[in-house]
Amino acid sequence: MTRRPSLPGAAELFRLTAAPASAPAPVPAPEGVSSAESAPRPRRGTGRTKHTTKITVYVSDEELLALEQARLSLRASHSLAVDRGRVVREAIAIVLDDLEAHGDASLLVRRLREQ
Repeated sequence: MTRRPSLPGAAELFRLTAAPASAPAPVPAPEGVSSAESAPRPRRGTGRTKHTTKITVYVSDEELLALEQARLSLRASHSLAVDRGRVVREAIAIVLDDLEAHGDASLLVRRLREQ
């Protein structure tokens, strides 16, 4: 008989500890307003939550410096202590809302056509 304690395996160490979050229930439209007439709710960045999906985005030195300066400005001038990822997620939400609302006239479409 060995005196070594048995250790948990990888399956026990890396198992999910929380039930997966279900999608929020759709909010019904008020009486007398059809769903086509109701305005879409603006997107929000996800903030400080555990994210399950990751992408890699390459940026130039100047873009990274500008992002860091924006983060520091948010902290100094607006008392918002956020990380670069949160700033990027909020910016994505804003751009996607603008694209959905304005389509061809959105800032994203106009800027991408300039290139």
